[in-house]
Amino acid sequence: YIFEWLLAFVAVVLSMRVSPQIWFRVGGLSGATSVCAAAYGAHEFDPDDESLEKTFHNGKNLHMIHSVMITMAPLTRRPHLVGSLFTAGTGIFSGSCYAKALTGEGKYGQFAPIGGTTLILAWLSLIF
Repeated sequence: YIFEWLLAFVAVVLSMRVSPQIWFRVGGLSGATSVCAAAYGAHEFDPDDESLEKTFHNGKNLHMIHSVMITMAPLTRRPHLVGSLFTAGTGIFSGSCYAKALTGEGKYGQFAPIGGTTLILAWLSLIF
């Protein structure tokens, strides 16, 4: 189901008649939310299970790094492809890490590999 959603998301974004500059805004919003996550992780998040803290910080770190890449999408040859893959991958990967860390439910971790694979595809999209 998640792959169908991902393909639909990318298809919609690629068909949009929107300026590539939109990715500056998406990246800025993503970056701002990653800083909020960092602040929450540093000051409020204190789980009993150390692995949940590690999961949260892993999600936050990749969220921050890839927010920069979303912002750089307008500078690429295929800005909508690059921007949509980095956005979807970041949302799925970091979102699953945040959900698992905040709820303690391992079922959310199953989506991280999908997000990670999407991020790999995003990086590879830079070479085409």
